[in-house]
Amino acid sequence: MKKIAIPITKDNKVADHFGRCKYYEIYTFSNTNEILDLKLLESDGKCGCKSNIVSVLVKECVTFMLAGNIGDSAKSKLVVAGVDVVRGCSGKSADVILEFVEGKISDTDVSCASHDHKHKKGHAHACHH
Repeated sequence: MKKIAIPITKDNKVADHFGRCKYYEIYTFSNTNEILDLKLLESDGKCGCKSNIVSVLVKECVTFMLAGNIGDSAKSKLVVAGVDVVRGCSGKSADVILEFVEGKISDTDVSCASHDHKHKKGHAHACHH
């Protein structure tokens, strides 16, 4: 059994930035890649490396995180906690999850390199490559 998390927008698309998503979908799969469960977690809206999301995902026994963009610090925290991170995902979350379990998606090795934690309230966050 494996659990896969995806940061999503309110439109069920993979969020452009892991730490700024509205929700996390957590899919539970059987050993034969059948979806056994789908859980929706609301995000606290904080940057991934400054929120408690890593401990929440570990508590949920998540083994993979499929993300669009994710900063190096957040990725490192996930990996240390035993969660494999796959970056570069985009599109509807239901499509992405199925492509992943079919082996059609792999990590792009691209992350948010420049990351400033001096966000102002209401300030849009952008990743710089």
